[in-house]
Amino acid sequence: MKGKTYSASFEDYLEAIYLLGREKGEVRVTDLAAKLKVKKASVSEALIKLADRGLIKHERYGTVTLTSKGREIAEKVFRTHQAVYRFLREILGVDAETAEKDACAIEHAVSRETLSKLEEFLEKFPLEKSRKN
Repeated sequence: MKGKTYSASFEDYLEAIYLLGREKGEVRVTDLAAKLKVKKASVSEALIKLADRGLIKHERYGTVTLTSKGREIAEKVFRTHQAVYRFLREILGVDAETAEKDACAIEHAVSRETLSKLEEFLEKFPLEKSRKN
């Protein structure tokens, strides 16, 4: 993503397409609307913009797929989300719902340097998954 940034909304769409693709194998407008809690018309409008930027492929009434460029961005956003969520949840002890909401907000703003340091920290200090807060 060097040199080019995308809006938080675009990143949310790409991440949702990525996650739905992993869960279901294929992604449709209806699935995206449900996951993102928006109207299908909003999804259709966003998909046109994402396709124009070469981030997805989508034919009307068909499935949505990420291009390699779109997948790269989606994976970065997902990785960032996971690291921030894990830090908030396991290190700081934030409740799951708040950690999820905050991770969604932070994932779009955190720098590569901070993310790198956060991932380094999490690797050095792995916590038990069963830890209770």
